Amino acid sequence: MRKKMSLKSERRGIHVDQSELLCKKGCGYYGNPAWQGFCSKCWREEYHKARQKQIQEDWELAERLQREEEEAFASSQNSQGAQSLTFSKFEEKKTNEKTRKVTTVKKFFSASSRVGSKKAEIQEAKAPSPSINRQTSIETDRVSKEFIEFLKTFHKTGQEIYKQTKMFLEAMHYKREQSIEEQSECTQDFYQSVAERMQIRGKVPSEKVEKIMDQIEKYIMTRLYKYVFCPETTDDEKKDLAIQKRIRALHWVTPQMLCVPVNEEIPEVSDMVVKAITDIIEMDSKRVPRDKLACITRCSKHIFNAIKITKNEPASADDFLPTLIYIVLKGNPPRLQSNIQYITRFCNPSRLMTGEDGYYFTNLCCAVAFIEKLDAQSLNLSQEDFDRYMSGQTSPRKQESESWSPDACLGVKQMYKNLDLLSQLNERQERIMNEAKKLEKDLIDWTDGIAKEVQDIVEKYPLEIKPAAQPLAAIDSENVENDKLPPPLQPQVYAG
Repeated sequence: MRKKMSLKSERRGIHVDQSELLCKKGCGYYGNPAWQGFCSKCWREEYHKARQKQIQEDWELAERLQREEEEAFASSQNSQGAQSLTFSKFEEKKTNEKTRKVTTVKKFFSASSRVGSKKAEIQEAKAPSPSINRQTSIETDRVSKEFIEFLKTFHKTGQEIYKQTKMFLEAMHYKREQSIEEQSECTQDFYQSVAERMQIRGKVPSEKVEKIMDQIEKYIMTRLYKYVFCPETTDDEKKDLAIQKRIRALHWVTPQMLCVPVNEEIPEVSDMVVKAITDIIEMDSKRVPRDKLACITRCSKHIFNAIKITKNEPASADDFLPTLIYIVLKGNPPRLQSNIQYITRFCNPSRLMTGEDGYYFTNLCCAVAFIEKLDAQSLNLSQEDFDRYMSGQTSPRKQESESWSPDACLGVKQMYKNLDLLSQLNERQERIMNEAKKLEKDLIDWTDGIAKEVQDIVEKYPLEIKPAAQPLAAIDSENVENDKLPPPLQPQVYAG
C-alpha cells in the first residue's frame, strides 16, 4: 500500500511525506482522512470507546436527573414559589447537560469540513426536549425509579435498554396525532425488536427476557396511558356505553338460566363471587396491560374455586365460561370495551398468545360477545317472556315463602315479598290497561258503525225538502195580491 501511494504521488508530481499517511495512533498502518486519520482497526476501537463513554454519560445523566426530579418534587410540597424556582433551575441544568453531551459526541464523530451542518445540529440540540416540560405524576415517578433500579442489575444491557426506551417514548410523543392502530403497531414493533435484540445480541436467557419485557411495558405504558387509553379518535367510549346499557337491561338473568354451577347460599362460594366481581371491577383502575390481565386472572381463579367448592370436584371449561358471563352481568365493569381494546393494542404479544393470562383474556372476550348477542333462545325462554323481562314488566327473581331456609335474612325475605307484590300489582295494572284499551276500541267501533248505518239510510231514502208555502192573508184585510177574490161585503140598509 505504501508503494502504491508513492507511485500515484510521483505521477502527479506531488511530494508526499509517508509519515503523514500513517495512522494517528501509531499502529504502522495507513490512515484514512474520512476516518480522521485513523486506520479501520483503530477507528473501530475509538468508535467503541466513544460509544461506551456516551452510554455511560447517558446512564449517569439519567440517574442525576432522577435525583433532581425527586428533589424538585419534594421541594414542591413546601411552597409554590420554591417549586417554580427549583423546576426552572432543574430545566436549565437538564438542557445544558443535554447540549454539552450531544455537542461533544458530534465533535468527535463529525468531519471537520461539515462546519455548517455541525452548527445546525448544535442549535438543534440546544432546543429542549418535549419531555422536559412534561409534568409527571407520583405514580410515574415511582415507576421510573423502579425501572432504573431494575436495569442497574443488567449493567451494559440495562443501559442499552434504557436508551432505546427513552428514544421510543420521544418517538411516540410525535405520533400522538396518528391513529391508535398506528401507535399500537409501533409499540408492538418495539416490543419485538427489543426482545429479539436481547436474545440474539445480548444472549439473555428467555426467563430474564420476559422479566425485562414486563418492566419495559410497565414503564412505557404508565407514561403513555393517558394518551392511548380510550382516545377521542376511536369509538371506544360509545361501545362502553352500549355494553353498560345492555348489561343493565339484563340484570334479571339468574344463574339457573345460564346453567351456572355455583351455589351462592354457601358462605365460601358467596365470598368467592364477591372477590371475583371486585377483581373484574378493579381492572379499570390499572394502567399497565399486564396489571389489567392480572385482575382478569385473579377473577377467573376465584370463579374456579367457587365452582370447585360447589361441585366438590375440579371445574371444567364448560362450567367456567357461563360463570364468567354471570360475574360480568352481576359486576358490570366500567369501561369494559376500552379495557379490552387497550390490552389488545398495547400488551406484550407473548403474554396474550401463551399462558393462563391469554386464556382467561380470551374467555372474557367471548363472554362480552355472548352478552352482546344474548337472546331468548340462549336462555331457553320464550320470546314473550324475554321481552317482558327486558322491558321490566316482570322479574323472574321471586321466590315462595316456604322455600326459604330458617336461617335466611329477614330483610332479604321482606325484599322478595315486596318484589312479589310489585310484580302482582304490575300484572294487575297491565290487565286493567289492556281492558281499557279494548273498551276504547269497542267504543270507537260502535261510533263508526252507527255513523255508517245512518249514512246508508240517508243514501237509501233521500229527503226532498219542498219550499215553504205563502202565508194566508187575513179575511178582512185588503187583498191586493189576489184580484180573483170577490170584493168584501158591504152592509146595506132597507126602508121598510
